[in-house]
Amino acid sequence: MPEQTLIKLLKVSIAVGLSLLALGIYLHNFSHYMESLGVTGIIISAVCIAFGLIFSLPTKMYLTFLLVKREADLQMNEKEKQLTSQEKTSQPVSNPPE
Repeated sequence: MPEQTLIKLLKVSIAVGLSLLALGIYLHNFSHYMESLGVTGIIISAVCIAFGLIFSLPTKMYLTFLLVKREADLQMNEKEKQLTSQEKTSQPVSNPPE
């Protein structure tokens, strides 16, 4: 799976998860209809919250992926700088003929 497709899939999953989480909180705290359903209403709102947490879990994976990639890029840039500075210092300075 290409990286761009994976990132889009994670973003959609994050959006769905946060929406379900918000819906579950709304149903549990503010909906009088869920209150009239009794235990069934509590179960419905709890399922929305549970699936919202499950779908929003890729946020951690996505952030970890970005941080690891950024760290690898920084290390690569640092190694390149060290190599170029070593090459500059290891090159002999030629004296012009007099």
